[in-house]
Amino acid sequence: MADKKTNIFEKIKNIFTDFKNEIRRIIWPTPKMTFKNTGIVFATILIVGTFVFLLDFAMTNILGLIMSVSK
Repeated sequence: MADKKTNIFEKIKNIFTDFKNEIRRIIWPTPKMTFKNTGIVFATILIVGTFVFLLDFAMTNILGLIMSVSK
C-alpha cells in the first residue's frame, strides 16, 4: 500500500516539475511586440468592420430596390 501512495506523490511531483519547466520555456513578448500586435489587431478589426458595413449597406439597398419593385 505504501508503494501506491509513494507512486502517486511521485507522479504529482513530476507534474509540477514538468509544469515549472514548461513555464520557463515560454518566450514572453516584449512591450514593443505587444504594441505592434495590438496595432495589427485594431487595423484588422477596422478593415473587417468596414467590409461588413459596406456589405450590409449594399445588401440593404439591393433588398430595398427589390421590395420597391414588387409593390
